[in-house]
Amino acid sequence: MGKTLIDGVSGLKSLVGKEIGVSDWRQMTYEAIRKFADATGDHQWIHVDRERIARESPFGKPIAHGYFTVSLIAGIFFELVEIKNFAMVINYGLNKVRFPAPLKEGQRYRLNVKLGDVTEIPNGVEGLLGAIIEIEGEQKPACVAELVFRFYGK
Repeated sequence: MGKTLIDGVSGLKSLVGKEIGVSDWRQMTYEAIRKFADATGDHQWIHVDRERIARESPFGKPIAHGYFTVSLIAGIFFELVEIKNFAMVINYGLNKVRFPAPLKEGQRYRLNVKLGDVTEIPNGVEGLLGAIIEIEGEQKPACVAELVFRFYGK
């Protein structure tokens, strides 16, 4: 699938209520989970202690941190879009985020993004993005989030 073109304010507004894109499948690795744990200092055993996971975890495998899962969204989003006629785009925050299912080591995931409302702000617009990190073969996603991105004019 090609990138979705977001060409200025009118281009962004034309996408309200539409799917922005769906990424290719990617695989969650233990190495990625471990790097996130090291970067954040969150070494809770359900993420990194393989021996204890084998003995005690209901998940059976290391799971990605929820914050790791939500942090994947912005990078993948910018792989799905081509942005023109804005000086910059910033991740302004989150309105909602939930982690309905664990994303386990070895599972494949992808991002599905839909554009919600767009509102005017000084020198730009604010867009609400509905983002879902889907897990291949699972009914529940790993993450459902409403992100706020700000698109500033030239």
